[in-house]
Amino acid sequence: MRQRRSCLAVPGSSLKMIDKARGLGSDQVFLDLEDAVAPLAKAGARKNIVAALNEGGWGDKLRVVRVNDLTTAWTYQDVVEVVEGAGANLDCIMLPKVQSAAHVSWLDLTLTQIEKTMGYEIGRIGIEAQIEDPAGLVAVDEIAAASPRTQTIIFGPADFMATSKMRSLVIGEQPPGYEGADAFHYPLMRILMAARAHGLQAIDGPYAQIRDVAGFTAVARRSAALGYDGKWVLHPGQIDAANEAYRPTQDDYDHAENILDAYDWATSDAGGRKGAVMLGEEMIDEASRKMALVVAAAGRASAMTRTDIWQPESAPEATEAGAA
Repeated sequence: MRQRRSCLAVPGSSLKMIDKARGLGSDQVFLDLEDAVAPLAKAGARKNIVAALNEGGWGDKLRVVRVNDLTTAWTYQDVVEVVEGAGANLDCIMLPKVQSAAHVSWLDLTLTQIEKTMGYEIGRIGIEAQIEDPAGLVAVDEIAAASPRTQTIIFGPADFMATSKMRSLVIGEQPPGYEGADAFHYPLMRILMAARAHGLQAIDGPYAQIRDVAGFTAVARRSAALGYDGKWVLHPGQIDAANEAYRPTQDDYDHAENILDAYDWATSDAGGRKGAVMLGEEMIDEASRKMALVVAAAGRASAMTRTDIWQPESAPEATEAGAA
């Protein structure tokens, strides 16, 4: 699955912002028909989005459209008009405020009908499901399993904060009075576990203080530390911070690659077929290899270059470890 370190939100009603987004360095762009678009502007925004997708110029970005949620009168028109008009140039549909598996199943069936009608490849267009309230969080396991099209589960902090009655007016920031812990730890972990159990990516939601890059970075690092794949960005100034937060540090990337190399050598004939060895002061084994694979894969996906390469002939410290 492709990287989604930075997922740029772009109002479908703004031709200027759509055009600018083409040249920015986000991994994904999602053209929005929901909260960022006023009710009277939604019909025009659909036309803008179809034209923008078909005009191209998006490079290797993932191209996503967020439609309105299923409690509104706009959703089916959003899906039909966008997918019929530009489905060949669309990677995913994002469905907000998902509360049950039935919501995802509806979108899956609708996409299949459109693909059959238009002659598109069946199942190519993915689904991104956004969890934004307690009902969606309680049902997140069923939501994650509802369709083979689903690629990501996204945390939506603003509506979650409102529906949970958190006492805060800053989207994505800790509520005042809640010191010493993370008020979002439970929903973030709940979403992450559902996503990972079904082989999906987990994406953190927006941070609305767009000029506070330090605040954005701190929030992004928290979800990145948990294992999240990326985060929404609302402004170009947040893109580099997101791309940096959701890739390994250089030291961690080098260390992960060295663990893989050292363990591969140690378990080979040349290395003596050892199952557990010392790498410096650290014992590494099969569990270490699995952990290192995660970090190394993230670094490779971000096109990182190793600066410290382990070599067996110059590394006598890679010796067999005794039983604990």
